[in-house]
Amino acid sequence: MRFIVAAIGRLKDAEHALCERYAKRFDAAGRPLGLGPLKISELNESRAATADARKADEASRLVKAAGTASALVVLDESGKTLSSPAFATWIAQHRDGGCRTLAFLVGGPDGHGSEAVSGAALKLSLGPMTLPHGLARAVLIEQLYRATTILAGHPYHRA
Repeated sequence: MRFIVAAIGRLKDAEHALCERYAKRFDAAGRPLGLGPLKISELNESRAATADARKADEASRLVKAAGTASALVVLDESGKTLSSPAFATWIAQHRDGGCRTLAFLVGGPDGHGSEAVSGAALKLSLGPMTLPHGLARAVLIEQLYRATTILAGHPYHRA
């Protein structure tokens, strides 16, 4: 099962390096499990005049970046929180259920437009605290890597 992380905004050097490190780990650990590769798409923030117009523009571009993904996961502060083992199980269930591509959408500062949210298989929250988007993306990609190690029985996740 392929993975896409489509996100609004460009990462700083340190955030980019952290995301790349975990993406490489994910690709290596996921390959034997039928998970990966991971493609990361960065999209510019919208320059529209209103928040609603920005959200609509960004949602349209995020959905386009997801392409023909079988399932969309929208990161949203009001979404469902999952433990790392539950997240790994959710991913495995989608893989085993025939999902060919799973896309994670990270919206801009104004949140997601309805086009992204309405088609989502899961609205996922990384927790109740507000995170900068670059850090949220790094946490997401680390959790994808952690999920592969949980599914593989690797000791990285020591729960």
